[in-house]
Amino acid sequence: MGSVIYGPVPSWRLGRSLGIDLLSTRGKTCSFDCLYCQLGRTVHPLAQRREFVPLARLVSELERIGPVQADYATFSGVGEPTLAGNLGDAIDTARRILRLPIAVLTNSSLMPDEGVRRDLARADMVVVKLDAPAEDMFRLVNRPTGPYSLDEILKGIKLFRGQGKGLLALQMMFIRENRGCAALMAKLAEDISPDEVQINTPLRECAVAPLPPEELAAIKDEFRRLGAVVTAYEARRPRVTPLNAAETLRRRPGEGPQEKGEGKWKHGPQH
Repeated sequence: MGSVIYGPVPSWRLGRSLGIDLLSTRGKTCSFDCLYCQLGRTVHPLAQRREFVPLARLVSELERIGPVQADYATFSGVGEPTLAGNLGDAIDTARRILRLPIAVLTNSSLMPDEGVRRDLARADMVVVKLDAPAEDMFRLVNRPTGPYSLDEILKGIKLFRGQGKGLLALQMMFIRENRGCAALMAKLAEDISPDEVQINTPLRECAVAPLPPEELAAIKDEFRRLGAVVTAYEARRPRVTPLNAAETLRRRPGEGPQEKGEGKWKHGPQH
């Protein structure tokens, strides 16, 4: 049985990020099957929350690793972290033991669920994903595996914006299929009014090619009316050494093990 803890990894927005995987399944467990996912196809499609990792196991692993030099402890991993029914208690537990701010990366699919929003409100930062301005593009890019509606997801994000006390970042992944939607997606971002907009493209190895820097810069210009906007090409990434390279590669397979001669983990934008 592997560890639920991985990293720290160099996050393009969270600095040195210690990963916590409350799913830890063999193969991706997710509510989406996104075209660009670095983990490949969804092996275990799931629409309902359940417990994967008991809280006692999380406590044991967190206490065993001791103090970690990191900027955030981040709930992410081999799928959608809000599918873990004990996410809220896990957030409080990780903060108490690690004494680090807590972030959660979510694909936003379960944001219509009041219980999910309540759990996410316990984090210091929530990064929600939005890759499409309309239902047809949502189904093309994100390929939902359950009964998800973009309209309902948007309503859930806006409700959470009014509930959460921490920071809210909106991450948008741009690929060939949705690159013409930037103006409409900027309008959605304005309606949500997040603390930050993160404009992404898949720089790690996956099934689709990234957009070039000049195209991402042009997309960023559509978001000029918002305050804090950053692209994956602009962000600074720290050098880090993971606690366990094998467990880290299982969650970040598109990265290559280490930079030659440096002993430091390579970067990638998604986390």
